Formats: sequence, structure tokens, C-alpha cells
Amino acid sequence: MRSEALAVLRERDPVTKAAATRDLFARAGEGLVKCEPGRSLDEPAGLPGRPERPELVDPRGLGRRSMQSPQGRAVLLHALAHIEFNAINLALDAVWRFAGMPSAFYLDWLKVASEEAHHFSLLTARLADFGHAYGDFPAHDGLWDMCERTRGDVLARMALVPRTLEARGLDASPPIRARLQQAGDHESAAILDVILRDEIGHVLIGNHWFRYLCDQAVLDPHETYARLAAQYHAPRLRGPFNFEARRDAGFDEAELAALAGLEAGQAAPADE
Repeated sequence: MRSEALAVLRERDPVTKAAATRDLFARAGEGLVKCEPGRSLDEPAGLPGRPERPELVDPRGLGRRSMQSPQGRAVLLHALAHIEFNAINLALDAVWRFAGMPSAFYLDWLKVASEEAHHFSLLTARLADFGHAYGDFPAHDGLWDMCERTRGDVLARMALVPRTLEARGLDASPPIRARLQQAGDHESAAILDVILRDEIGHVLIGNHWFRYLCDQAVLDPHETYARLAAQYHAPRLRGPFNFEARRDAGFDEAELAALAGLEAGQAAPADE
């Protein structure tokens, strides 16, 4: 399973990668591929496999467009498709890279990769309705950058990819969906519903394995998260937060209370 995940991660064609990811998860679920948790794999050059387009630019170079126009919605759908393509790569990387975890860890992340592949396929099909394809607009590489930073530490990976970067999607999804709905784009809004439902499960998986690793090392999860976020320069958390989705995704009440305090502080007017 893990060597097969690495082979899929190296695949450059997005459509082929998405299909191969879903096929690998199906075969793993049927017991047709071995997991081999203890096997150490050498990292090849050129990870992750990705197409020549989209052009990757600084996030500050990406302009925002109104969702009231079809072109603006196409740009949004492309940005979301790029996030999902990166999410396939992130999940596959967790499967092959980190040896010595329980077998359930690898099957969990392969499931995540398969669902991200499904999201990518939904978004690119909808993008085609607007006359565009993945690669037509520039994008940024922020998600994979954190993957690179945490390549040597599975605890940091669990803390800072699913629990930080992917959890931000739980917060961002409802307002984006509302704007699509307001623009009359019910088909795209429905895709956001599927993505949010599945992403809650993905962040829950990240929370589970983060706490498992903390328990194994006798570490306090709250202190450990704060330390890792500072050590790896994680993005600052900004509200508004989707507290219901975060609770469903396994964040505890202490974490939610801290986010509520952060959100209140951000909303407060600056002192004169």
C-alpha cells in the first residue's frame, strides 16, 4: 500500500492521479494490497508529481473576483480544485512517508486521499461547465510548503496539516457556499456541501492521530500544538470560526474556548 501510494504521488497527470488514488483505496479496503508499516522507503526526486500548469505564484499575486460573474466563479472553482489536488498529495505523502505507525493510520490517510480525489473530480467537472480546465488560472503552493516543512516529523504533520490548514477550510466553506448560493450557483454550492461533510471527517482523523502520538510520547496536546505551531511557523488562526464543524471534527472544548477568545479579540475595536 505504501509503495503504491508513493507511485501515485509521483503521477503528474491530475485526472490519472485522482483515478489511481480511488482505485488504490478500493483495493486496500478489499485487502488486495499489503500495508507494510515497518518498511522504510527512499524518497525519490520530484515530489509531488504535478502538471506543468497551473503556474504557481505568490499568494499575494492572486486577485479576487466577484462571484456574481461566471468568470469569477470559475476562478473560485479553480482555486478550490487546486486545494483538493494538493490535498490528494498531502494525504498520499502521509501514507508513504511515515513508517512504524499502526496499520489503521495508513488506511485512514488513504481514505482521505480518495475522498480528496473525489472532490477534485467534482470541482473540475463543474469547472468544465464554465468552459475551463484545471491549470487555466495561476495558483499558490502554500499547502505543499507545510508538507515539506513537516517531512521529518509525523507529530508536526498531524498538528499542522489537518488540524491547522485543513481545519481552516471548515471555517471558510460556509461563507463561500453562501456567496455561491446568493449568486444562484446552486450546483457549485452543493459541491461545497459534500466537501465540508468529508473535511470534517478528515480533520477528525488528524485530531485522532495527533492525540494518539501525544499519548504515546506522554505529551500534553495543547502545549505541544502551541510549540509546533511556533516552531514550524504555522499561519496565524483568524476567525470567524465554524465552531460546530470544529467540534464535530474532534477539537475539544478548551481548544474551542481559546478560538472563541481569539475571535472576540479580533472583533474588538482597537484602543484609541
